[in-house]
Amino acid sequence: MTILLTIIGYFGILLLIARITGRGREGKSNAAFFRGENKSPWFVLAFGMIGTSISGVTFVSVPGMVRHMDMTYMQTVFGFFFGYLIVAHVLLPLYYRLNLISIYGFLGQRLGPYSYKTGSFFFLLSRMLGTAARLYLVCLILYTYIFAQWDIPFAVIAAGSVMAVWIYTHTSGIKTIVWTDALQTLCLVVTLICIIGFVVQRLDFGGNTVWQTIEATPYSRIFVFDDWVSRQNFFKQFFSGIFIVIVMTGLDQDMMQKNLTCRNLRDAQKNMYCYGFSFVPLNFLFLCLGILLILLADQMSMTLPAVNDDILPMFATQGYLGQAVVVLFTIGIIAAAFSSSDSSLTAMTTSVCIDLLNTGQKSEEKANTIRKRIHILMSIVLIACICVVKLFDNQSIIDAIYVIAGYTYGPLLGMFAFGLLTKRDTADRLVPLVAVASPFICFGIDQWVMYKYQYKFGYELLMLNGVLTFVGLYLLSFKKQLNKLAIWK
Repeated sequence: MTILLTIIGYFGILLLIARITGRGREGKSNAAFFRGENKSPWFVLAFGMIGTSISGVTFVSVPGMVRHMDMTYMQTVFGFFFGYLIVAHVLLPLYYRLNLISIYGFLGQRLGPYSYKTGSFFFLLSRMLGTAARLYLVCLILYTYIFAQWDIPFAVIAAGSVMAVWIYTHTSGIKTIVWTDALQTLCLVVTLICIIGFVVQRLDFGGNTVWQTIEATPYSRIFVFDDWVSRQNFFKQFFSGIFIVIVMTGLDQDMMQKNLTCRNLRDAQKNMYCYGFSFVPLNFLFLCLGILLILLADQMSMTLPAVNDDILPMFATQGYLGQAVVVLFTIGIIAAAFSSSDSSLTAMTTSVCIDLLNTGQKSEEKANTIRKRIHILMSIVLIACICVVKLFDNQSIIDAIYVIAGYTYGPLLGMFAFGLLTKRDTADRLVPLVAVASPFICFGIDQWVMYKYQYKFGYELLMLNGVLTFVGLYLLSFKKQLNKLAIWK
């Protein structure tokens, strides 16, 4: 009952924020839903975007990763930071200069309408699958550790989570999300620090500091330079981290839509700097928590779950750390679920309306009606995808998300790279074929290399996919028309 009341109370606060931000006619407009009327304070936005990126995946999966990967995930996180710098200084200026609502409008202006629609389609596919995977993990935890005892089906949990998000985002969209995400980030960070504190209290360090104890374990290894075959090799992880941020932030309508709500480019860049820097210490704390949980399990002679993603939920929900942690974990996991899915739902609605249905050319009243219907449709599709993900879950969710990104964001990387790095046109009508063929060729290469050399591609799959798309577009290219050249100068 305590957990249920906690969830109801938390949702009530989100509804209050939605009501405040949606007051008046302007708060209900398409300008508020899509771009927050360009009034978002950059510091509030930066803080809220931390929660969006952390999500339930980082909250649960990253602590469990140390059992098999040590702290080598930090190599990817270091790459993240440099990826954010590239986004801030290459992509954000372009988006602001073109005054875009949907960032895939660049592809339309630079390459043509088929490229525009293809980019939007791959974003929708990527974001829908990624959001479903993230929400699946959270819904599974809620189902397994909370609602299963009441015989509530998993599908009902999934539907309830998505519809709760729809309720507080359907009126003002991104304008509401900027503020609710800030609240949810606060809940995530406080929960993380408190859980670490409770775990430390249960452990006896024998006079050592927390870091001395962590450093003395074999799990504290961060860098791997000597094994080129390993997926944890520094160069693979680091450069993969850079490109993961470029595609999953800089080429992602969900993340960029928030940046485009800032008052100007300078504010958006300050948001990216602070947000990118904050990601490093937070992920480090999550990994430290994972090591502390392993030490606690050893001290208590406990057998850890076979699935890494189950380690933190087991400790947090089974009373090993006290009732306060049960409540904190519930708040944290709900905050994680909502912070990742609310902006995704809004971004997918934006992409369908602006990119596919061209509502920007319609009257405000007509566009508003279409937008509301699409928002409901995207919610229903998301619920269905969560249930489908449940059928195929067989590995760490965070790893699965990056594998999905490798195949679905790769074509976006290749298309944007071609548009930015060359001064050539390409056969616009054939772009969809290249974008679809590249992931299949990439999969074939991955399987052949594994069979021939016993080498398995990791996160670098994303770069390979992007290169294949770029090469395909270049082979179809010709000299650029002068009348299009000014678009991206």
